[in-house]
Amino acid sequence: MQTLDIISVNIWQIIISLCNLVILFFIVKKFLYKPVKNLIAEREAATQKIYDEANEARLAAQKDQAEWSAKLSGAQQEADAIIKNAMAKADRRGDTIIKNAQERADGIIRQAKVDAELEQKKAEDGIKREIIDLSAVLTKKMLKREINEEDHKELIDDFLLDIGEML
Repeated sequence: MQTLDIISVNIWQIIISLCNLVILFFIVKKFLYKPVKNLIAEREAATQKIYDEANEARLAAQKDQAEWSAKLSGAQQEADAIIKNAMAKADRRGDTIIKNAQERADGIIRQAKVDAELEQKKAEDGIKREIIDLSAVLTKKMLKREINEEDHKELIDDFLLDIGEML
């Protein structure tokens, strides 16, 4: 009979293989496990640092956003107050301008009335002068002719009546 060497189990070879595996495990553990573990720890620390910085930045952004929202609200209220004050000033100034314009218009009307009265008086005086001149001419003509005292009184009364009707 023939022995099957291919299928046979060699214990010494298994033990040596196991020893090789254990030695290889310790060598890998000694030289590779710690550096890889340190590398992973460094990456975790770097990642954690990035997360922490991101959280700090997010918190700072939220704080800034709250501050700016408060400032914006305050600025809006301040702008509304400024606009309200400006509108009140404009209304007061408009009222003052209207009042001044009304006073000026009243003054112009009063001055126009005074000027019209003066012009009317000047016109009346001019008419009176013309009447006096006319009466002087008329008197000269009448003096050339002889008149008695009754005619003279009658002429003066008629003349005064004519002047009264003209005015």
